[in-house]
Amino acid sequence: MPVVVIGAGPTGLAAAAHLVDRGIEPLVLEAGPAAGSAVRAWSHVRLFSTWGEVVDPAAEKLLAPTGWVRPDPAAYPSGGDWAERYLQPLADVLGEQVRYDATVTGVSRTGRDRIVDADREAQPFVINYETADGAEQRVWARAVIDASGTWSTPGPAGGSGLPALGEKAAQDRISYRVPDLNDPAVRSRYAGRCTAVIGSGASAFTALAYLADLAKSDDGQGTHATWILRRGISGSTFGGGEADQLPARGALGLAAKAAVDGGYADAVTGFRTGAVERDGDGRVILVGEDGRRLDPVDEVIVLTGFRPDLSFLDELRLGLDERLQAPTALAPLIDPNQHSCGTVYPHGVNELSHPEKDVYLVGMKSYGRAPTFLAMTGYEQVRSIAAHLAGDHEAAERVELTLPETGVCGGAGLFDQPEAADETGGGCCAAPTTLTIGAPARSGGC
Repeated sequence: MPVVVIGAGPTGLAAAAHLVDRGIEPLVLEAGPAAGSAVRAWSHVRLFSTWGEVVDPAAEKLLAPTGWVRPDPAAYPSGGDWAERYLQPLADVLGEQVRYDATVTGVSRTGRDRIVDADREAQPFVINYETADGAEQRVWARAVIDASGTWSTPGPAGGSGLPALGEKAAQDRISYRVPDLNDPAVRSRYAGRCTAVIGSGASAFTALAYLADLAKSDDGQGTHATWILRRGISGSTFGGGEADQLPARGALGLAAKAAVDGGYADAVTGFRTGAVERDGDGRVILVGEDGRRLDPVDEVIVLTGFRPDLSFLDELRLGLDERLQAPTALAPLIDPNQHSCGTVYPHGVNELSHPEKDVYLVGMKSYGRAPTFLAMTGYEQVRSIAAHLAGDHEAAERVELTLPETGVCGGAGLFDQPEAADETGGGCCAAPTTLTIGAPARSGGC
């Protein structure tokens, strides 16, 4: 039986390449109509990793006989570049080992639901999936590697992890993705309007920078952003800047800071959205859990991270951290409440194993709700897992990766004590301890 890989994204296809390299047959089930369907959804966004950091070695080995030429290792691809120039060619090499429009709806042990112990590990996995026309299909596997990511389940605007009251009713004014301002329809939605951007990570930085560029253009006059932060402003708010070992990642934070410094965005700090209301003109009013009401905005972009969809794995015995929904052995390494400087120890099969033998969550999904995942982390994960499934335990436990630091000190969970984030600085990073961005607006600037 094959090893079923769920998802034909960067980590899923890398898993398939490593399995092939080990003489193990993969079967990749992809919910979308093409390789990298989730990546294509943000095709307009440029990666902060270079081509040299987002091409898996086993995948390159598989592609080489086809005449595929690796792009300039020092160049930065967009999501569209990554999908068209690497992911799709890799899926094409795998051929019939990749099935598109195959949405996995359930995974279990054959003849054993979650309760049954008897002879459990001897039973193959059974995977149910639906095709584009709604037909139900079933396949069996010796192991399951879930690389389905988290793209389909973005976090809500609500500061408590639940949708804010009225958030669903205001969906016509709310987006959960970085806007593609090269699309005329999308551009007209934000040009000359006021937009609230909720979030504090790389996606929020990107959206603020895009909106600032729009405001500077001839057709974008009057465009303005209100940046909603659940934390206060501290030395780590804008990332590591020049201290980040991935320069393009550091530049995102500096671009967001420039948007605020230039007057294209106002920062509202310590604000956790409790409700979303509409005024008489249909504009959106964000109401904080503390009762604060911001000035009306035309649009809201919610970029509060993602969370894993675990619903189709409900019949499996997973060992997940109660906070991050990441594998229990991995969670302490990536916990943003505790994690310092953005460093993550390279990890593999040992940290990714579950009580259910031979099932693995990899890639973005392995991080659960934790941020700052790098493609090279996923490639190392699946290299280790493929080696383990092939019986090469020495290779499975060998570390073959050194990850770059972010230049950020302090855990993101310190949002209630922004001064504490500054106090943790110094030793490991060169990030500044204070940042001056002018006078942050407290009630919205639109």
